[in-house]
Amino acid sequence: MNEQGAKREVRATKFGGAWRVQAKTAGDLDWTYYERPLLEDLLALKEILVRKYHRRRASAEDFASIEKLILVQLCDE
Repeated sequence: MNEQGAKREVRATKFGGAWRVQAKTAGDLDWTYYERPLLEDLLALKEILVRKYHRRRASAEDFASIEKLILVQLCDE
């Protein structure tokens, strides 16, 4: 939920080794594409990938690439 109480949807896809993160609030028609995803979105994605990795539905490379994005984000702050 955002500051106004609207539900925020986030989706991430990986193509060609690069992650693409998009978000929109409930009621919006268009997705917003992020050049630099929000840290909270990356952390949530990491949690999801950990669970998928344990079920063998995500690769170690996927997990490592998200961790790298998180580290870059933290170093830039």
